[in-house]
Amino acid sequence: MSKFIEKVVNATLHGGRIDREIALRLAAEPEQEELWRGADRIRKHFHGSRFSLCAIINARSGRCPEDCRFCAQSARYRSSANEYEMIDAEKALRLAAESDRHGVHRLSLVTSGRSADTTLLEGLAEIYRKIKESSLLRLCGSMGLLTRDRARRLKEIGVSRYHCNLEASRDFFPRVCTTHTWEEKAETLHLAREAGLSLCSGGIIGMGESMADRIDLALELRDLEVDSIPLNILTPIPGTPLADLRPPASEEVLTTIALFRFINPGVTIRIAGGRQQLDTDQYRCFTAGANGAMVGNYLTTSGSAIENDLRNFTALGYSLA
Repeated sequence: MSKFIEKVVNATLHGGRIDREIALRLAAEPEQEELWRGADRIRKHFHGSRFSLCAIINARSGRCPEDCRFCAQSARYRSSANEYEMIDAEKALRLAAESDRHGVHRLSLVTSGRSADTTLLEGLAEIYRKIKESSLLRLCGSMGLLTRDRARRLKEIGVSRYHCNLEASRDFFPRVCTTHTWEEKAETLHLAREAGLSLCSGGIIGMGESMADRIDLALELRDLEVDSIPLNILTPIPGTPLADLRPPASEEVLTTIALFRFINPGVTIRIAGGRQQLDTDQYRCFTAGANGAMVGNYLTTSGSAIENDLRNFTALGYSLA
């Protein structure tokens, strides 16, 4: 391992925090495999063999007024995404039971749209109640922008974590979305924490951003003190403005994950949507700093078979209990 990477690893293991300049130097290191191994050492030191499994249920789909350029659910683009106002409760409970049976730790109900109104939230409250009664799943929510009252209501319902991806760094975000701002997302995270919810927030790799933009996002998430960072790999979806982009190479994804681990050593870093595009290389992510994954299907795209994921995570030495 290069002396520079070794020095930064050791400093991180002893509580040091790296800045933007050091992160950029790490990204430019010629021996990137050493960087990945260093990130894995940091992961093992702070998290051991613990692995976090989460899953999502698409609780309201499509007809979103926002213009997020990656998203099949925006009403501004023509895609094949399903459209419905609220998932059938029985279907949601079947999906939750499947996740519970496979030992998934956290389950989130996800709704399209700028935010969830009171009617939708109260409809989902009954689904949350039944999931809580019938499973060991810890409950999460992902419902766009929050108000203080809605954040408190989610806490009352039994939700323990709120998810709101920043998606990209503050500077790059206007190239991703113009109908809401990075600052509004950050405010939602503040309101969720104020209500007693833990925070899950990350972004998407491969929307045209630079490695420096990704480093800025990792630093911003550190400043917001999030508890979980989901990293998605862009799945170019026909009909969306980003349909013609090519997904980043495996090595670029691994370096990104490693840098997020160096910057956020004590946080769960989970690989979420788009990892199936890496084929078997996707499991290398969990030797480069990641220690969690979203399993099952995503909002508008299919994921890997849960059984196959669990076998691979166990083979890597992780404990899924």
